[in-house]
Amino acid sequence: MDENKKVPAPKRLKKANRLLRLLALLATSALVLLAMVLVIYRDTLNVDAFKRWLAYRNMETGVTGEAAPFSHAGGDKLSIAYLDSGIVTASAAGAHYYGLDGEQLAEEVRSLENPVLTASPTTAVVYDAGNQTLFAFRRGEEYFQLTLEGSADLLSARPNEGGWLAVTAQQSGYKGAVTVYDRKGEPVIQISLSSTFAVDAAVSPDGRTVAVVTIGQTGGAFFSRLLLYQVNQKEPFAQVDLGSLTVLDMDFDEGVVWLVGEDRLLTVSLNPEGETVQTYYISPNYLKGCSLGGDGFAFLLVGRYRSGGATQALRIDSTAQVTQSLPLTGQVLDYAAAGDTCALLTGSQLSLYNAGMEFFAGVENTQAARRVALSINGSAVLANDQLAWLYIP
Repeated sequence: MDENKKVPAPKRLKKANRLLRLLALLATSALVLLAMVLVIYRDTLNVDAFKRWLAYRNMETGVTGEAAPFSHAGGDKLSIAYLDSGIVTASAAGAHYYGLDGEQLAEEVRSLENPVLTASPTTAVVYDAGNQTLFAFRRGEEYFQLTLEGSADLLSARPNEGGWLAVTAQQSGYKGAVTVYDRKGEPVIQISLSSTFAVDAAVSPDGRTVAVVTIGQTGGAFFSRLLLYQVNQKEPFAQVDLGSLTVLDMDFDEGVVWLVGEDRLLTVSLNPEGETVQTYYISPNYLKGCSLGGDGFAFLLVGRYRSGGATQALRIDSTAQVTQSLPLTGQVLDYAAAGDTCALLTGSQLSLYNAGMEFFAGVENTQAARRVALSINGSAVLANDQLAWLYIP
């Protein structure tokens, strides 16, 4: 008789299931409430500050302040980049990759005559201009290394946020060649030109389009062009004449190619109807510096005279219009732009500015920093010849 009796289910298990459902309901309600608060108070809440708190809550600085400095490799011609996973430096002593706490993640100890560092928020590339080898860093490691063959020389290498690379080189038999590599370092397309020189190139954020700057000569006069290719097509789908512009820097933002020359800045907007070219003329001022690292804007430093420092900082949008300006009085050692933030470093202070070019945070330059780089969340990394450290607004 006893063997046929059914054993009742444990009551504790039912209570545990009810408790789990209650906790899940409370968690969901909290998330919904948080979303409502963010929507209702989006104009007053500092979302960047919240992102910084999430990113750096475990560091010694707490929420704001300067982190303890750490030693870096140094070297002449130093430049730095601030990735979402760490800090990359390039100098005559080679390329070095550090975590935000100063831990060395990767390095290439090389003698670089003309070190160049280009970076997106996720990826940094270091190469020796005019030589044959480049190194690419992302997610805490050196994930890609390229050495050109024969007599080829590197002219430029630009990563997009997804880690795709556009590498421009001089190669035997051609006046210029651009090779696009995907995020794994595999070649996707090579564009070889025989009639004009390829001098620079950039890949769109989605990795589908590559913009190539060329320079040629006709009748004794030089001219530049912008060629646009789909990465699965060998022929350009669009061509934009740039006249006598000598391109000093470029970027491929969301649907916009940014081109910087000595006397002007061009934006080429891609749309179904064609390409729209708009120009901001720097003249009668003189270009003293430019960062294209911001989201949807260029950060220009200009001066009244050919010699001397910058006297004005400008924020220029994708329609080539000045949206904000800031007069400058002291000597600017370095500058940067990322996300919506701009940074100016002088001998006395680091100053950070928001989208309206309003000062919102800063710190005295007591450790003689001479380089600054920004994260998209508005925090900064500073560096002198031997040390680097974070500043969290």
